[in-house]
Amino acid sequence: MSARQSIFVCDASGEEEDMYALELEQVKKAFAGQDVLSGMTLKIEEGEFVVIVGPSGCGKSTLLRIIAGLEAHTSGHLRIGGELMDNVAPSKRGIGMVFQSYALYPHLNVADNMSLALKRERVPKDEIKKRIAAAADMLALNSLLGRRPSQLSGGQRQRVAIGRAIVRQPKLFLFDEPLSNLDAELRVNTRLEIAQLHRKLGATMIYVTHDQTEAMTLADKIVVMQGGVVQQVGHPKELYNDPVNLFVAGFIGSPKMNFISGAVAKREGATTIGVRPEHLIITNEAPKWTGVVRHVEYLGSDSYLFVRTDNDEELAIRIVGGTSTGIGEKVGVSPLPGKTYMFDESGNRVRCGDAPTSAYKNVSVMR
Repeated sequence: MSARQSIFVCDASGEEEDMYALELEQVKKAFAGQDVLSGMTLKIEEGEFVVIVGPSGCGKSTLLRIIAGLEAHTSGHLRIGGELMDNVAPSKRGIGMVFQSYALYPHLNVADNMSLALKRERVPKDEIKKRIAAAADMLALNSLLGRRPSQLSGGQRQRVAIGRAIVRQPKLFLFDEPLSNLDAELRVNTRLEIAQLHRKLGATMIYVTHDQTEAMTLADKIVVMQGGVVQQVGHPKELYNDPVNLFVAGFIGSPKMNFISGAVAKREGATTIGVRPEHLIITNEAPKWTGVVRHVEYLGSDSYLFVRTDNDEELAIRIVGGTSTGIGEKVGVSPLPGKTYMFDESGNRVRCGDAPTSAYKNVSVMR
């Protein structure tokens, strides 16, 4: 059975039902009467790498803690591998969790940090050695097994934390912003290591981050959250090319989508027009907008022009390679044909014709 296949079981009537690695059914969480999660429903297949993304305070870390059993949900149901987990202790859920802080014991070496949970579970010594050796080989930790955390770099400590989860052979790997304490270069390297690890293990991984770049580069499926509500779920390409609302359109993509309101948008039958930086061009032939260049960023393969329009709106324009346009110049800007998005006064996408059907299973949209 491939990693992406669903498992089928029969219910009491003899009909087949899908069994998912994780299934949330109307899961709610409230603190002092205030909803933090508002009835979340989500299905994750075996072997998927799912990234939950959203701004601070959107409920993503609370959701992860509920999945792990570290936080009780107020209502709804949670199943792991088809088994109901509503009142099951964290240690009985088959979860391997990697926290934002490495949470390593400073007085223990790498091997002992990785084996501690197995010893508590009374796993035989030979089996512990075998699992540590396999994880160390996978994460390039063989030469570090005798060192203590204080003798390791930040990236090495994070690999030890991941190794500690691997040796438990969990049903689900949960990552809670694991790269946030690393510098820029280490973030990129560790992100690659996590992606490679997923391919090697074929395991189901759920990864929480506020960084949409991490989401785009790692995920099979992204869950975008805001204010405790799922805004959209889908493949990274789908969310980038086919956002359902203003929030998703602005959150996914860096630099983010340009938004233009006012008379120009109303003429198009919308409250707001959106267009990606790579879909804008500098032109003198009947430009849609005119403005002044207030900043230029040269990044080698690309350049970005930041233009303040005559209507006092900001546009970011991506240009492949270099540009001769300078700060203070007056320019005309137009979108490429068919590359604009329209949104109504509620922030929902306004479409011409029927919305495209997703090619991905279990993709849901909260409108």
